[in-house]
Amino acid sequence: MWLLESFIHINDSLSLGMKAAVLTRDTARFIAKAPHLSRRADLQFITGDIRNFHFPVRKVDYLIHAATEASAILNSESPHEMLSSIVDGTRHLLDFAARAGARKLLFTSSGAVYGRQPPELTHIPETYQGAPDPLLPHSAYGEGKRVAEHLCALHAQKYGFEVKIARCFAFVGPHLPLNAHFAIGNFIRDAMKGDDITIMGDGTTMRSYLYAADLAIWLWTMLFSAPSGRAYNVGSAADLSIADLAGQVREALGSKSAISITRQHDPDSPPERYVPDVSRAEGELGLRVQTSLQEALMRTEQWHQVAG
Repeated sequence: MWLLESFIHINDSLSLGMKAAVLTRDTARFIAKAPHLSRRADLQFITGDIRNFHFPVRKVDYLIHAATEASAILNSESPHEMLSSIVDGTRHLLDFAARAGARKLLFTSSGAVYGRQPPELTHIPETYQGAPDPLLPHSAYGEGKRVAEHLCALHAQKYGFEVKIARCFAFVGPHLPLNAHFAIGNFIRDAMKGDDITIMGDGTTMRSYLYAADLAIWLWTMLFSAPSGRAYNVGSAADLSIADLAGQVREALGSKSAISITRQHDPDSPPERYVPDVSRAEGELGLRVQTSLQEALMRTEQWHQVAG
């Protein structure tokens, strides 16, 4: 949604005359969600699954592949479906890229490709060679993204188009579900309602969050300016514990919600981390975090209040 909203804004502001085709599994449902987009002459909607959609007969200059279920439930209950969606979908899209004569393709991968972050590594760089455990069913998401990255590299070499890899971490902003497995979304929901903010763990897990508008800027920059065959972490390096996050949500939203931690911390167990090193994106592409977490939280709350 943020890529589409920023696309139409830039197209109007700069009179670029660009056109975009949007693949969606359910066009009617998508248009009901964002009816203003359906009235745009510069957007065309194509109904289909990423794994088998019919190739439009046209030349395409740029492709953004962001079609993956970000669903912990699907990854847990149907890992075969998760793996198929990522791997088979990427292969099908890459075949389309070759046929359509694409110049550049951006693939939104994930920090999950690194597997479990070692506790002694505060910020994980793109050069880290760790990986998910391939024998665990719940590794389907991370393993799928790893294979998809490799497919991108193979197709780029064979067919000559540019491929850029965005390894995305954690984000916050309008359109973030408040009733899914995203802790920050659940905290915002509870704070808005005045309910207790419940932490399902010991609160020591370390995370960082990038605002969705910054995310869009980073992704567009990578598509157009990043060198081919290069992976970049996408996220914020400003890490904080889940317990501290709950406190920041409560403060930013002016809530009086109590904070409940369901599990006591084991002092012999180091906190889990999922925090990127973004120095490559900063140094090579000049990208910066422009929106503070507090501002991001307030903007997200305001959007949900208006959206109902």
